[in-house]
Amino acid sequence: MAVTGPETARHLVQYVVVRSDLLHQMAWPLGAVITQACHAATAAIHLNYHDSDTQEYLAQLDTMHKVVLQVPDQTTLTTLSETLTEKNIAHKLWIEQPENLPTCLALKPYPKEAVHSFLRKFKLFK
Repeated sequence: MAVTGPETARHLVQYVVVRSDLLHQMAWPLGAVITQACHAATAAIHLNYHDSDTQEYLAQLDTMHKVVLQVPDQTTLTTLSETLTEKNIAHKLWIEQPENLPTCLALKPYPKEAVHSFLRKFKLFK
């Protein structure tokens, strides 16, 4: 009999939302944009480390699922952050310093169905 993961494991996902204008209009290097997403994802995990969904997500280390989406600009990003805050969706808006520039945000890990409605209009980052 093959040993598999726990039958009760839920499918959790961490969403990361990045401003596409950083890459396409402001000509940031791709590595710098990826770094912003990494900062936000790490910060969201750190801030919500003791959350049960976060702990379950981290326990599934080899099968973590992240989805990286894009927004066109700073206004859309900050509006999304405000909406998530109003709806009590835990996330971290990453503000690059010393420029004080919102670049991306990351949600703590959630079941997809719990947060998808807030993110479905955004496309995968490219």
